[in-house]
Parts: sequence; structure tokens; C-alpha cells
Amino acid sequence: MTSRSWNRGMVLLLGVTATAWSWGAVALATVQPEAGVGLPRDASVYGHLIDDFIIEDITVETPLFIVMCLWLLAAALFYNSKRGHKAMYDHGSWKNPVAVGICAVAVFILGADDVYSWFKSNNLLDTYFWNFKDAEANSKTVRVEVNAHQWAWNIRYPGPDGKFNTPDDIVTLNDLRVPNDAPVVVELTSVDVIHSFWLPNMRAKEDAVPGMVNRMIFYPKEVGEYDIGCAQHCGVNHYKMKGLLTVLSRNDYEMWANEASQNTSHLWDPDDTIAHWGWDWTWKKD
Repeated sequence: MTSRSWNRGMVLLLGVTATAWSWGAVALATVQPEAGVGLPRDASVYGHLIDDFIIEDITVETPLFIVMCLWLLAAALFYNSKRGHKAMYDHGSWKNPVAVGICAVAVFILGADDVYSWFKSNNLLDTYFWNFKDAEANSKTVRVEVNAHQWAWNIRYPGPDGKFNTPDDIVTLNDLRVPNDAPVVVELTSVDVIHSFWLPNMRAKEDAVPGMVNRMIFYPKEVGEYDIGCAQHCGVNHYKMKGLLTVLSRNDYEMWANEASQNTSHLWDPDDTIAHWGWDWTWKKD
């Protein structure tokens, strides 16, 4: 090995070591996620299904990625101009059994993975994450309307009358409180630009789009406080558009809801049309 090659190797080794050390220092200085795929702590009933699905995909795709990297590395090391290799142009032939075999295996593996992923993702959506029919049948289901705007979340619950846009509604700003023993159905829209209502600990996210009402379901399980974020760039203060999701026990939630409904009913002003931004609940019509 020449001195020039040795020097290049040492520079490369030092660069890789310094980069790894920097990444390690940053990782240790930040809040650590749960072990596994590195997502925030799962505090929902069905969130583990999404995590498992991601792990399955990574398990299949990682070996393919490694093979492709090794293939490219071998091509760069053994078939470069310094070794006197000259490029040879070939129109190819389907009669080459090696090429046909490699292509057939690649198509089969990728095709099988894609088809499996498509069927499984649709099954998860229909069975759990878009199953509004079962949520409707649950008498404990909590209904919430979210009206997004730059750069906050307006949140509305129906009061004891079960209807939206009435004097006993509970209205909050960036503060979503739910019980830990029932599904939560959210209908959401936006008044200005596209936002994305993101509950990372619930493994739930849905876009809030002007002019239409979207909906989502999540299933809280663990009592605690969790972040609400906006996952769609929505302007210069996008980074400030955050809220707090508080998961309470059933008793604590009902106590809070009763008190909040009484407090907001005293503030009801029939002439304040801007504050009456709620809409008729739509998901039961499906």
C-alpha cells in the first residue's frame, strides 16, 4: 500500500469516527424515544400495529438495501478506470440466464412485499383506524371538532345536549382532553391553509383542509400529557402551532367536562357569530 493510499484511508477513518462521535453526542443530549423504530412512546390501544408494520417493512427492505450498496461498492472498487477497466456497452439479451434470474428474483421479492404491504395497510385502516361504524356504536365515544388556523387549534366538544354550536359547548384553544377508555372521533377543517393535525403518541394524523371536513379516530390508553403538532408547513410560524393532548381517567374527564361546559355556557354570546364556528356533526350520516 502506498503512502498516499494510507493517508487517504486514515483521513476517511478519522472522518467516519468524528461523524459517529458527533451523532452519538447529539443523540445522548436529546430526549430518547422508545426502543424499536425510534418513534415517540406509544400511548394508544392500536399504535403497536403501526410500529409492527414499520418493523416488518424495515426487516424486508434492509437486506435489499445492503445488497444494493455492496453491489455499487464492488462496481466502484473493481471496475474503475485506475484498474484499467474500460466500459463495454451491451444491448443486453434475454437469453442471458443470470440476468433473467436476477431480474425475476428482484421482481418477485419487491412485488410480493408491495402487495403484502398494500393489503395489510388497507386491512389496518378498515379494521381499526377508519372504522367509524364501530366507533359510532360505542356509547362512550368522544366527539370533537377541530378548526385549524394560523397558528393554533380551536377545539369544540358538544355539551350535555350532545349537539355542536349550542350554548353548552366546551371550547378550548390548543387544549384537547380525552378519557383513556374510549375512542375519540375528530372532525377537522381549516380556515386558511392546509394544516395537519398530528398526535404522534396516538399514531394518528389527518390533514385539515379549507372547504372540507376530514375525520380521524384515535384510541388513547395511557393517562398523561402528549404533544399535538402540525405536520404540514403552514407559514412562517408553523413551528409554533402546537397543542397539548391530556389523557384523563373517565372520572377525571367527566368532572372536567361538566365544569368546562358550565363555564363556557356563561360566556355564550348569541351575537358573536365569529365564535360560532362549529358545524353539524357529519360522520353518523355514513
